[in-house]
Amino acid sequence: MEWYVYKRGSSPIRKVSRKRHHPRRKRVLLVTLLVLVIAGLFWCGLVFNRINSAVTTSPMVKADAGVILGMSMWGDEPSPGLKERLDYGLELYRSGSFSHFVVSGGLDQPDYKYTEAEGMKRYLVAHGVPEKVIYLESQSTSTYENLLFSKKVLQEKGLSSTVIITHDFHGRRALETARELGYKNPQLGVTESKVMSMLKYKSREILAYTKWKFQQLSL
Repeated sequence: MEWYVYKRGSSPIRKVSRKRHHPRRKRVLLVTLLVLVIAGLFWCGLVFNRINSAVTTSPMVKADAGVILGMSMWGDEPSPGLKERLDYGLELYRSGSFSHFVVSGGLDQPDYKYTEAEGMKRYLVAHGVPEKVIYLESQSTSTYENLLFSKKVLQEKGLSSTVIITHDFHGRRALETARELGYKNPQLGVTESKVMSMLKYKSREILAYTKWKFQQLSL
């Protein structure tokens, strides 16, 4: 674009020229956006592979405790997904993989009668586990807190070696968190879900795992 500067009643004394840079700026923005989209898709693919890589430790060495990570309650009863974790924990316990339970999870709703941990204990006791071998952690609201607060329970009870029990899609993040928190050679026990939508939960886990990696940088 060009324009001229005049003095009143005279010919132009200066000529100034300016070129528009908007098209170039748009190209830079489009390229940046494209790079971000490609990087995001690459990261999602990487995380998807990671969360699918979690398997039960084999061979499993007998541990002091199985730590069952909480999931939602449905009123007074564990949700179907949480029952899957509990049933798998019972299977490992009966096979001699550990001698004690730590059940971890806080209160889902203010009007609920039981925390996740209390609901899990009731379920285990109803399936033949002695109350004296079940320890509760009833304050946590996240995977990180599950494992952080459970570690305190383990230390108070003189238990050290553990099997972290959860679903397979959640296992990678749970194991990484346990190691970050200083668990001594934590083992992993994971079960597949037959009652939950993997499209939903694996998609959520990609976001949760990404959040965890940022959180890990600040620890």
